[in-house]
Amino acid sequence: MDILGIDIGGSGVKGAPVNVEIGEFNTDRHRIETPQPATPAAVAGVVKEIVNYFDLKGPFGCTFPAVILHGVAMSAANVDKSWIGTDAETLFREATGFPVCVLNDADAAGIAEMRYGAGRDHKGVVIMLTFGTGIGSAIFVDGRLVPNTEFGHVEFKGMDAEHRASAQVRKDEDLSWKKWGKRVNEYLNYMEMLFSPDLFIIGGGVSKRHEKFFPYLTTRAEIVPAQMFNDAGIIGAALAAQELL
Repeated sequence: MDILGIDIGGSGVKGAPVNVEIGEFNTDRHRIETPQPATPAAVAGVVKEIVNYFDLKGPFGCTFPAVILHGVAMSAANVDKSWIGTDAETLFREATGFPVCVLNDADAAGIAEMRYGAGRDHKGVVIMLTFGTGIGSAIFVDGRLVPNTEFGHVEFKGMDAEHRASAQVRKDEDLSWKKWGKRVNEYLNYMEMLFSPDLFIIGGGVSKRHEKFFPYLTTRAEIVPAQMFNDAGIIGAALAAQELL
């Protein structure tokens, strides 16, 4: 069964039909630059373009980088502030003519990793953290998602955690892998103190280079790289949309 998944990011909006039985794309993904400013109307137009491009009829799933409560965007840390209070599900449904499930981007990535990737068959507490422009998070207890955790915004060292340990900070401050890895390790230890997880899954584009910083990570919990990399959001969105069928 194919379901369209769309992943909205700060620089690009990406989509692909997903075979949800095996968690793989059936064609190459299609990417369009995120409009600037990324207002609700502008982003809805891009979502419509991607839906039309694949011409896949039926419900689809869509990620968004914000707290999503019953389809409504409740925050806008790294997107246009006009999104706050916007009913994203209604907006995208009216733009495309199809039912849609909208969820937090890190939650979607976590869903994919728990079903098909690094978290498959893991019980107990699993925390996925995505390191990119910010830090996204998803936490699962015996396979059940606790949505909208936004651990990148916990106060850490007197600031939002993502302002100290995101992959973007490593680039902006020109940090060595060792120095950045130690910052990430401090953050993971803080998360471990709060939640006592059994497993950390490290995602985001930087996970492709995990060998550069994993040697500096020391926690009681097991630490593994995400297996689905940047495909996870699209696949998780499609999985979430299964509930609409």
